[in-house]
Amino acid sequence: MKKKVFVFDLDDTLYKEIDFLKSAYREIADWLSASFHVSDAYDYMLSCYQRGENVFLNTNEKYNLQIELSEYLTRYRGHVPHISLLEEVRQVLYQLKIENDVLGIITDGREITQSNKIAALGLEEYIQRENCIISECFGYSKPALEAYLFFQNKYPDCIYYYIGDNVDKDFIAPNKLGWTTVCLLDNGMNIHKQRKVDVQKSPLYFISSLKELLVL
Repeated sequence: MKKKVFVFDLDDTLYKEIDFLKSAYREIADWLSASFHVSDAYDYMLSCYQRGENVFLNTNEKYNLQIELSEYLTRYRGHVPHISLLEEVRQVLYQLKIENDVLGIITDGREITQSNKIAALGLEEYIQRENCIISECFGYSKPALEAYLFFQNKYPDCIYYYIGDNVDKDFIAPNKLGWTTVCLLDNGMNIHKQRKVDVQKSPLYFISSLKELLVL
């Protein structure tokens, strides 16, 4: 029987990206409180985000601050997040690992940001670090083929799965390569909302919970 290779997206697939955003806002709010004696910044920033406004520009205006936007972004992207895996996600990863399947990640983003997420989630308990492909350090982002070909070249003659959530870019490359593509449906909390797309972008399967992956 052929070995199976399961490659996951990170944000809004293995955890909810909104949790990272809230963690970053909390850290920035604590910094504003300690450094500028600003109170209630967390609730204000979150309300700005929910209204689709420029969070950091509005924060400067509301609290009469002169903080460079680059300073906000550095703290947002570089903070060590307080995030965790849902128990059902842990169970799925554990089950795949004990079945001796290969596990990997392909994620777009900055090396420091995505690496901090992977560490905070404890994903290296299930996935080898060299199988965690981050676009900034790998040199290619979705929908390029190269990250998917990395797994095909490293683990030839296997059955390949890609599990993601972003229908605009996650499934184009693995569809071209003949992988089994699986989309985790948005439960209303995703940063990037899902929409109807053409066949090229559409996954083979839709699931509402990662536990359904074990059935597939």
